[in-house]
Amino acid sequence: MAAGPTERSRDVLVLVGATATGKSAVAIELALRLGGEVVSADSRAFFEGLDVVTAKPTIIERRGATHHLLDCVPLDGEYDAMAFRADVNRIVPAIHAHGRVPILAGGGTLYLAAVLRGLFEGPGKNAEFRQSLDDVASDELHRRLAAVDPPAAAAIHPRDRLRIVRALEVEAASGRPITSWKSEAVPLPFAFHVFGLERDRDDHRAAVARRARDMLDAGLVEEMARLRDRGLTPGCQAFRSVGVPETCAYLDGAIPRNELVDRIVRATWALARRQMAWFRGEASVSWICVTGRDVPSVAEEIADTWRREVGRS
Repeated sequence: MAAGPTERSRDVLVLVGATATGKSAVAIELALRLGGEVVSADSRAFFEGLDVVTAKPTIIERRGATHHLLDCVPLDGEYDAMAFRADVNRIVPAIHAHGRVPILAGGGTLYLAAVLRGLFEGPGKNAEFRQSLDDVASDELHRRLAAVDPPAAAAIHPRDRLRIVRALEVEAASGRPITSWKSEAVPLPFAFHVFGLERDRDDHRAAVARRARDMLDAGLVEEMARLRDRGLTPGCQAFRSVGVPETCAYLDGAIPRNELVDRIVRATWALARRQMAWFRGEASVSWICVTGRDVPSVAEEIADTWRREVGRS
């Protein structure tokens, strides 16, 4: 049965997947087929200027499809999951109000979690506490977290320093483990229809390598040189994007060009594996293998399912 007007205004199409699975192209095709608008959930495409390194779709590649939350944060600015959740909660109803389909697309697991799983109102950042941990190795921080919050330590990669520090910060400030806080989180009040793109392992690894080479051909080194001149430093949140520290190391003469490609490929593949591990924890995802398929056929399969589930033509 088709959804009524009130129910329809809650529906959101969500497109997830690890890096290099083709989410951006499929999201654009879906927007054109369904009369939709794309809301980016790419954790680094938020930053203005990170174009080549994030494979951000160009104006031409967007083909007229409206995009939200691209280039919305200054290069030296900060953006967190709470801000993303608030932006999505503001943008989605506006898209619905125009009779359009919201298409939330990306691989930023921390940001997607804020929307699909919810956030907790825990203690804020403590600059002094964070500074006190600057000289502590990530492995040691992970051991400390395991001592005070074993479930959190099990869920966070030992090298994911940002999340480890946040978990320790929450426990230190509140006396409660972050796992306890997260149990109070609630998702945004929308009806999410979640589709995931995946590739066969060998095809995915090849796509990651191809993406790294394409980035260099598209001017990655030149982009990083420009952004460093504009103030991109290791202290910036944007600097933590895969490909940025590696390219800066090359610009500083620390590594040769052939090693630059290898480092980006290794870092990208490690990110893809972490993303897939997280997405596999989302039971509601309908998975689609894109290996050997073109963008239109993948988009049409998703669009057909959306029409059946939501009752829109």
